[in-house]
Amino acid sequence: MKHSTKEILENAKTIAIIGCSENEYRTSHHIAQYLQDSGYRIIPVNPNYDTILDEKVYDSLNDIPEDPSVDVVDIFRNSEHTAAMVDDIISYAQHADQKPVVWTQLDVSSPEAEEKAQKAGLSYIKNECIMVQHQQLL
Repeated sequence: MKHSTKEILENAKTIAIIGCSENEYRTSHHIAQYLQDSGYRIIPVNPNYDTILDEKVYDSLNDIPEDPSVDVVDIFRNSEHTAAMVDDIISYAQHADQKPVVWTQLDVSSPEAEEKAQKAGLSYIKNECIMVQHQQLL
């Protein structure tokens, strides 16, 4: 199922951010702050922190409770880890009975990750900055 980035961003309420950093100089932190300021609920996923931007941080996607539902999973990891992250998203989607959109930031996608997401029936946004795409809607 293919959705436009416009449709995804207009309908999303909750965005999990894999690789979100507490360091305000990191791109993942800046974009998480932007998304939060734009009205999205962010759920940071990073085993190295307890809280980021006043939100509880989860070690992995599977640690996130089923409520609220996660609409988008934004990946901020090196592309060599993206396929494994998609495996985690597929596992989360199955146990939480949800179909989040897999969003890969610039230079994060890999062919293997994209193929896994598509086989699992998950929408996949490839190498797009979620902040830039959101700003284009304004």
